[in-house]
Amino acid sequence: MPASDTSKLGFFFSDHHRWLLRHVQRQLSNRPDAEDTAAETFCQLLAARVDPATIEQPRAYLATIARRLIFDRHRRRRLEQAYLERLMLLPEELAPSPEETHLLLEALHAIDRSLAGLPLVVKKAFLMSQLDGLTYAQIGRRLEVSERTVGRYMTQALRQCYLSGAQP
Repeated sequence: MPASDTSKLGFFFSDHHRWLLRHVQRQLSNRPDAEDTAAETFCQLLAARVDPATIEQPRAYLATIARRLIFDRHRRRRLEQAYLERLMLLPEELAPSPEETHLLLEALHAIDRSLAGLPLVVKKAFLMSQLDGLTYAQIGRRLEVSERTVGRYMTQALRQCYLSGAQP
């Protein structure tokens, strides 16, 4: 990256970081999460290779990126909580070790990222199949759709996982 681009990013960061951190902290009420989110916001800006000089409304731009990251953070936490609640229902001898739980949560996050953008009903069908072990007929009854429709949902979800590199 040329020095002029680096200095532009440096000025952009120094001009807006304090504001972004306060903005995010008001939404999260947690300083460490706010710091992580603000840092990730600037990392995404850097990864997108956007010239800061071309951004007409920098704070609105940064706030939009941060809002998406906050939403993702909340969604991941809800997903983790639901998974951990299900694990608590298992008999102790069947419960995974802390290391296995960590690996399973990472896999769950990867699948969640893979399914991002798919309709909710497709995600539900996929998770009912993969996590609950339900047949297409059982899923169809629960979702009130045909078995054939469930098959299309599964094809759509599996294609999305394949294209993103996640393994169901």
